[in-house]
Amino acid sequence: MTDQPNQPDNSGHVDILTLGCRLNSYESEVMRANAAEAGLTDAVIVNTCAVTNEAVRQARQTIRRTRREQPDIPIIVTGCAAQIDPDMFAAMPEVTRVIGNAEKMKVETFKPGFLLDLDGPKALVNDIMSVTETAGHLVEGLEGRARAFVQVQTGCDHRCTFCIIPYGRGNSRSVPAGDVVNQARQLAANGFHEVVLTGVDLTSWGADLPNSPKLGNLVARILKLVPDLKQLRLSSIDAIEIDDELFDLITGEPRIAPHLHLSLQAGDDMILKRMKRRHSRQDAINLCQNLRNKRPDMAFGADLIAGFPTETDAMFENTLRTVEECGLDYLHVFPYSARPGTPAARMPQLNGDIIKARAARLRELGGHRLALRLDRHVGTQQTALMESNGRARLPDFTPIRVDGTDAPSGALMELRLDARTDEELIGTAL
Repeated sequence: MTDQPNQPDNSGHVDILTLGCRLNSYESEVMRANAAEAGLTDAVIVNTCAVTNEAVRQARQTIRRTRREQPDIPIIVTGCAAQIDPDMFAAMPEVTRVIGNAEKMKVETFKPGFLLDLDGPKALVNDIMSVTETAGHLVEGLEGRARAFVQVQTGCDHRCTFCIIPYGRGNSRSVPAGDVVNQARQLAANGFHEVVLTGVDLTSWGADLPNSPKLGNLVARILKLVPDLKQLRLSSIDAIEIDDELFDLITGEPRIAPHLHLSLQAGDDMILKRMKRRHSRQDAINLCQNLRNKRPDMAFGADLIAGFPTETDAMFENTLRTVEECGLDYLHVFPYSARPGTPAARMPQLNGDIIKARAARLRELGGHRLALRLDRHVGTQQTALMESNGRARLPDFTPIRVDGTDAPSGALMELRLDARTDEELIGTAL
């Protein structure tokens, strides 16, 4: 789930380089506001990701490049990689200070006299497992983004054998529903047509709140209490935890985007058990079929790991078949990367060439599946949400390159969809 870091904002306060997930992007905006309130200026914050070894490598590379480009500026490192291995980042000569995932969400952390006190400890990272609450931080919108994000949850109570993220995020903690609704209302008032609910384990929202409400309850409240919101989108969810009310809303409420990104990881039952996932291959297939039976325009993305330890050719073929039987449209493929400290790192590992070859086959299948989704829309006229650089997306998240418009990011546009490439539709503004 990692991306190249976004570019510095050059806002006159701090530059924030964000790697990784949408939640990191959201939290970078919280840090931007915290730094401004605390009076921090002339610093770079690197918000790291730890989902793979490659993500950690990118973080270190970003820090070193930043130091070469700005030799005198303080560099503050935070995020999941910093939370999990603060000593490694503190040992880098390029780094001024390391702060943890809990600390980065507090205004007082960014007071210059505290943060840049070179006589203090270089790493300011507490035990993330001791954090029991998550505050609802009001973010008026992510800079340069077409859609707004609301953090409703962080942390994870599950312990998948390949995953290091709970050690960076802590146990699952939910933002109270009232705070979420207030944020969604403010974002709609600020002109955002689309709000995305995001979290580490989104469908676990509410388990730690009074009366343990389900995510469907939260979604229903947002839709009812924020009538001006045109579209609500759910970020990555666990297929086994969609409650009945949420299912009914996804299939029956047109204001919910017809797109879900599923945390599947594999399509073979033995590998799923060794991953310590809680769904079976058939669970995933049934969910996708049941949702599409009720809402035929549904599109599905999925995270898939190629080359998990002990995966045989036959097991991998089961994953390929699952892609087809679920009717997945967008694949996010991860070559398996052993994370030290996880149970999967102690399992018999596959040869790296096998892992790369399987990842390539999954991506090839993903290209075929995307082409089928694109073909559905060629020759139609539809409303799309403009992004940046002449790009847009349909509600089902189909990407579009738009010719002949200078519409701003976040605008809704009527488009004629004339053709496609291998990766996107070609649209013309009407």
